[in-house]
Amino acid sequence: MAFPVDLRRCQILGLVGTAFLAAGGESAGALPVRELLAPADARAALGLVGVYFGVVLLIAAWALLGRVIRGPEPPTPRALLLVLAVWAAPLLLAPPLFSRDVYSYLAQGAMVDAQIDVYAHGPARLGGPLADEVAPAWRETGAPYGPVFLVVAAALSGLTRGELPAGLFGMRLVALLGVALMAAALPRLARHSGADPAAALWLGALNPLVLLHLVAGAHNDAVMLGLLGLGLVAALGRWPALGGVLVTLAALVKAPAVLGLAAVVVLQIRAGRRPAKAVLTTAAAASATTVAATAVAGTGYGWIRALDTPVSPHNWALTSLLGRITRAWLERIGSDLAPLAVPAWHALGVVAAVVAVLLIWLRLRPRPVYALGLSLAAVAAFGPAIRPWYALWGLFLIAAAAPSASVRHRVAAVTGVLALAVLPGGGPADTGQLVLAVSGGVLAVVVLWQVHQTAQAPALGRTA
Repeated sequence: MAFPVDLRRCQILGLVGTAFLAAGGESAGALPVRELLAPADARAALGLVGVYFGVVLLIAAWALLGRVIRGPEPPTPRALLLVLAVWAAPLLLAPPLFSRDVYSYLAQGAMVDAQIDVYAHGPARLGGPLADEVAPAWRETGAPYGPVFLVVAAALSGLTRGELPAGLFGMRLVALLGVALMAAALPRLARHSGADPAAALWLGALNPLVLLHLVAGAHNDAVMLGLLGLGLVAALGRWPALGGVLVTLAALVKAPAVLGLAAVVVLQIRAGRRPAKAVLTTAAAASATTVAATAVAGTGYGWIRALDTPVSPHNWALTSLLGRITRAWLERIGSDLAPLAVPAWHALGVVAAVVAVLLIWLRLRPRPVYALGLSLAAVAAFGPAIRPWYALWGLFLIAAAAPSASVRHRVAAVTGVLALAVLPGGGPADTGQLVLAVSGGVLAVVVLWQVHQTAQAPALGRTA
């Protein structure tokens, strides 16, 4: 009889967490420039405390739900999907949180709609209020996304006629569709990999990073991962060519998904197809899809050149961090090689990623879904840029195919840390903002502890 109460508590606790997120975001989120408040403003400070209070409640609800899933009567996948819907509901109309990337998406869609070369020019070429919403660091930078996503963004631009509230809502609906596809694919991928579908949904779809960054942040990674998951499901069945098409569409949203084509090939071979036929079928599907999608988008093949779009100079990716440290040391000793330090480390990161991917596939080829998840994690880890939502590239498939509970627990621990890594406004933090964020998180811990103690008191009284 205790199970329904436990599930309900998880559902309510997570709902309260996302409600605080949405409410706090009204004054501390990645707001339109005309609505931005100074960090010292009392409303902004209260909003920041509220957001981090909500984040910690959401993490606690997710961790508690993990315990329920490991209990004697785990919830069904359908019950977990209901929990996901309830948790996501307050974020549907919330302002963008943790990143201003959604404004870039809208500006790039408007550029495509206006027939401006989105790969040769940044949003500054578009001009107007929409371009002003883009973070200054990216106003002169071409789009790093593929034609499939730009077609979606352009269609949304045409439908909303440049109206910012409608555009933000539309882009969030697109992200929610991607999350829905992820949630639909996870149980099937888990069953194929011999994993628990409920545990896969818990780690791969109800994950706080999904809610914070794919839903609240409306990142296009949701579309990439949704199409990737759907493509792998198709490849598991009788439609390997369709699997190649869907995975290619995912790669034409964001390039890392192209690694999924290797999984499509291996899945066909495991199903009994000859290796040569599997490779040719997948290559033909990928080539035809790429040509067709690029022709429909009308953006040309500039997306190939966009793969080396510059990264933020303050990005905290491992290779960027090592590059900056090396450059500072070379400048201190007066070396002329200092300007080459960051590019050199980025090149080493690419080499390390390629080596890691090759080793993963050599060892785990019989487990293509898990191998793909680890490969995407390696690409994110060794890449020149990293943001918390990049962790979802690999986490999504690791959730579906993790070989043991210990792997899921380690991944979950990383998730908890990354969920706290970015401020709701999406910008760099000063000391005052960090203090407010920590205060919100500590307040949530205190409240959770008091609730726990209150719940325990009647039981202790009965025992006495």
